[in-house]
Formats: sequence, C-alpha cells, structure tokens
Amino acid sequence: MDAPPVVLGLDFGGTKTALAVAQTDGTRLGSATRDTRAGLGAAASLAGAIQAARELLDTVAPGRSLAAVGVATIGIPGEDGVALAPNIPGWDALALGRELREAFPGAQIRLATDVKAAARVEAESGALVGCDPAIYLNLGTGLAVAIVANGAVIDGRNGASGEIGYNLRGLDDVGRAAAQRIPLEDVVSGKALMLEAAAVLSAGDGQRIDGRGGDDEIGALAAEFFARAEAAGSDGADPKPARLVDRFVAELSFHLVNLAIAVDPVRIAVGGGLVRSWAPIRDGLRRALDAAVPYPPELVRAAYPYDAPLLGALTLALAAARDDEKLSDSSLLTPKTAPAAPGLSRRD
Repeated sequence: MDAPPVVLGLDFGGTKTALAVAQTDGTRLGSATRDTRAGLGAAASLAGAIQAARELLDTVAPGRSLAAVGVATIGIPGEDGVALAPNIPGWDALALGRELREAFPGAQIRLATDVKAAARVEAESGALVGCDPAIYLNLGTGLAVAIVANGAVIDGRNGASGEIGYNLRGLDDVGRAAAQRIPLEDVVSGKALMLEAAAVLSAGDGQRIDGRGGDDEIGALAAEFFARAEAAGSDGADPKPARLVDRFVAELSFHLVNLAIAVDPVRIAVGGGLVRSWAPIRDGLRRALDAAVPYPPELVRAAYPYDAPLLGALTLALAAARDDEKLSDSSLLTPKTAPAAPGLSRRD
C-alpha cells in the first residue's frame, strides 16, 4: 500500500527561510531553516530554498508524493512577483507562483503574506479562535497587522490590508509620497528599535546591536535592551534607553489605538520576535487601549509568537490538499478538529 501524501510549508523571510513537512493529519515530520542570502538576489534565494525543501522531503518523507505547498513570504505574493518586499533584491520581479509550480509539479500551490498566514493559524487554532473581529499584530523585524472578520483574514483589494508600516506619522506627512517622509515601520519595528538602540549605547554594544539580524536575533537583542532600559530607569542611571522604549511603545500605541477604534475587535493578539519583551510592551499598549478605545479589546500574546508564519504556510498547504480532493476530509487538519497548529502545542 502506497504511503499517503505529505504537504510542505515554506516561510520566506528577509534573513532566513523556514521549511516544514507534515502529514495530512498535521503531524510535523521534519523542519529546517536556511539563510535567505538576500544579497545573492531573489532567484538564488528561491533556488536555495527549493533545494533545501527537496532535501528535507527526501529525508523525512522518502518516496511519498507531495500534495500541496503552502508559502508565507514577506511582501504580497503572486504568480508574477512579490510586491512590497524590498528586503530581497529582485523579489518583486520573481514569478514566485510559476517557479514553485515548475519546481513541484502536481502539487497544489498556495501563497500568502507572512503576517496574514500567521493570523490565519492564530484564528484557526491559536489565540484568536472564536474572536470576531480580531487583530493580529506582528512585532518582528518589520511591522504589520492582519484583520480577521467572519473567520477569515481580510486581504484587501490588492492584498495590502494591514500594511500599517506605511502609515503616516503626523499632519506634516499628509500629501507626501513615501520617499518624502519617514514611514511608520522605519520608526516602530524591531529593526528600527535596534538601530536607535545602537545610537544610545556604548560603542561595543552599538556594534553588536546594529539592526541587521533576523527576527529571532533582533527579538533576543531587543529583550536585552528592554531589560537594560528598565534597570536604568529604576536605579537613576542613564535615562536614554528608558526614554527610547517609552517613545517606541507610545508611537506603536497611537496607531494600534486608532486601528482598534476603527475595527472594534474582540481581541488583539501580538506575535513576532519583540514579544520576548512582552511585559513592557503589553503594559504600555494596555494603558493606551483602556484610555482611548470606547470598548477596549482583550490584549494577549499570540499562541505561536515566533512560528506562526510557517505554521500558517502548513495550514495553507493542508487546506489546498483538501480543496483538491486528493485526500479525504476526515484526515485533514481543520479549524473544527484541530486544537493546535501542525506539530506544535499551544503556548502561553
């Protein structure tokens, strides 16, 4: 009897690509990561990821057919390119959908923005289950949100719903093109925070905290900086780190409060590398939401704070396999039967 098919999840980030293979019941068979190597360009980055995926499939699922591939990526993916993804040179002109269909013939391909993929898995089996509407806030290397309504993640007309990194920051920005102003993501994101942190720390620390790392590295360094800011504020030492943290959380709060007033969500879940510093971020956001939103929403840490885009990619692949009727519905991971995302238990 032939072994049942498997699915593949790919999460393309600015500095690393995460991969996972799962059975059709959601059980994870194996995973891997590789450097994105953005400096080599989009074609080389994609080719390396495809090779890594084939090697992973050969290792953990030898001889088993591939039913579907789910892809989460920075930017807005399509058949002919990925919009709003400046971190990987040439990614905008790469025919991502077509390239993946050629690389994995016969497999269904599903593409999604990484933050929207993360929101989907949180809505189906994580912190946003049963919350309608809801907001997923990603605080990682970059900044974006996803809005969940009627159990689905809102894409928007062009797939750009939730790209708050482009938000105006003040009245002086009105009427100015992006190149003529400082967009929100350049001030409120993990990368922006670490670049500012480097400027207020000693030379040695500043060289270590330079904002060029990936989500995991920046999250870990940010946690150190938040701890230093708290210590400095309590012992009367250098106040600059504490001021920087306060300003960062305040500007983030300003935009999240306005979004919460517009959406009126039941709950906001926060994921990404910066939730390693959850307590000070939560406290500042909580105060701002309670003070200004007519009906303040719940505010929680995401159930899968660091792996949600990859888990979302796997969920996309499982749904694609089901929609293609290659597998019986009873064997698939669905929102009704799955208490958690593929291969991971829930996290507090």
